[in-house]
Amino acid sequence: MQTPMQPRNPLHGVTLEAMLTALVAAYGWAGLGERIALRCFTSDPSVASSLKFLRRTPWARAKVESLYGFLLREQRRGVPAARSHQA
Repeated sequence: MQTPMQPRNPLHGVTLEAMLTALVAAYGWAGLGERIALRCFTSDPSVASSLKFLRRTPWARAKVESLYGFLLREQRRGVPAARSHQA
C-alpha cells in the first residue's frame, strides 16, 4: 500500500534519527537537554541511546518532533539556531 502524499507536513518522510541528528547539530547535546529536559540528552548522551528511549516513549518523541518543527520554521525565517553550552 502506498502512503498518501502529505505536502504540507514537514515531518513526512523524516526519520526520528534525522530529526535528532539535526537538533544535536543545531543546539548541541547540552542545548537540547535545556530545551527538552530528558536524561537521555543530559547524562552521557548518544544518538543510539536517545533513539531507543524516544521510540518507546511517545510523549518524549512528540516533544522532539515539536522542537524539530520549530527548528525548521526558524531556518525558513533565516534565524540561526542558538547553540548554548555545547558539549
